[in-house]
Amino acid sequence: MYKKILAGLGGAVALNVLHETLRKNFENVPEVNKVGEEALNKALDKVDMKITDKDQLYAATLAGDIVSNGIYYATTATSGFNIASGVAAGLGAVFLPQKMGLDDTPVAENNQKKIMTVAYYLFGAIVTKLIYDKIK
Repeated sequence: MYKKILAGLGGAVALNVLHETLRKNFENVPEVNKVGEEALNKALDKVDMKITDKDQLYAATLAGDIVSNGIYYATTATSGFNIASGVAAGLGAVFLPQKMGLDDTPVAENNQKKIMTVAYYLFGAIVTKLIYDKIK
């Protein structure tokens, strides 16, 4: 099981490295972090808390993203359905924010952002499977 967890975390880190590299160097690319930051603060509002420091909000969101995606990939992308799990996660990242009352503009403003968001999560799933196949 620990090998699946390591592979899942590897895929989650790879996804975030890809996302952050493109986000910081190009325009008209997904900003998944903004959706995560809004979701985190919306959840914290329920317990009368809020993270107002921009750097702390970013760090907390990034940590939560790596852990949650790592667990997701460990349980889905290490099986034979790794491509499907990546596509499913990407589609969820595109279509669920609006249904959850969040601003989906950072990931769904146009077709380029939608396709890239799905591709990011597919990339994470593929990296997870590659790592898992090497260490299992």
